[in-house]
Amino acid sequence: MNTKIISGILLLFISSFSFSQNTPFDEIKTQNGILKIQPIVHGSLVLTYNNKTIYVDPYGGFTPYKNLQAPDIVLITDIHGDHLDEKTLDSINTSKAIFITPKAVADQISEKYKSKITILENGQGIHRLDFFIKAIPMYNLPENPPSKKHPKGRGNGYILTIDNQQIYISGDTEDIPEMRNLQNIDIAFICMNLPFTMTIEQATSAVLEFKPKIVYPYHYRGTDGLSDVNAFKNLVNTENKSIDVRLKNWYTTNN
Repeated sequence: MNTKIISGILLLFISSFSFSQNTPFDEIKTQNGILKIQPIVHGSLVLTYNNKTIYVDPYGGFTPYKNLQAPDIVLITDIHGDHLDEKTLDSINTSKAIFITPKAVADQISEKYKSKITILENGQGIHRLDFFIKAIPMYNLPENPPSKKHPKGRGNGYILTIDNQQIYISGDTEDIPEMRNLQNIDIAFICMNLPFTMTIEQATSAVLEFKPKIVYPYHYRGTDGLSDVNAFKNLVNTENKSIDVRLKNWYTTNN
């Protein structure tokens, strides 16, 4: 199955719901300020610190972003339409934005955005606007033969260093060794949707191994509806009560 077909399937299952632009944001106190975390929808979120704003996988059209500050940085994890969504990119003000993407995204994106892009491959990192951004692998298991959905090396998860906070954004992945071996993660955004990423049990096992201080389940709508994030929270906290699992409304409740 080629990537265009997979992308179409992904969009079929997430395009029929309203967006969570009214979800309350969180504020995390850092050493020198406040980090604002705004869930948007599915795999999309916005981070703001020191009047600088990072959009992650902007998706869903203009409406979820209409009351938000324009991006200074746009991170894109993969080529599928719920991550690389040019209709949304066209609708928001990216005039001052730096784009950070894997090569596969840079190759596929429209020409008008190419001059904005810095390519990061898995394992590479870069300083931008007082942030350090590192790309790490995201892929389906087993690693070999490579998955047709998410082969190793095509997409990026990201680790962001914002002030003294380490923030992990999983992208579309399973519980890969690179996730399990993470250290000193303060905030983690963990995907869990079948058949595209992983089960709540896989996500639980990985989270219990790398022990982030705060976890946000996100990207949890699959072909059979929403993953049971309440069960994920219970599984994690049964084994480790110190991990703060935060459940947000990434989707409307009637879809």
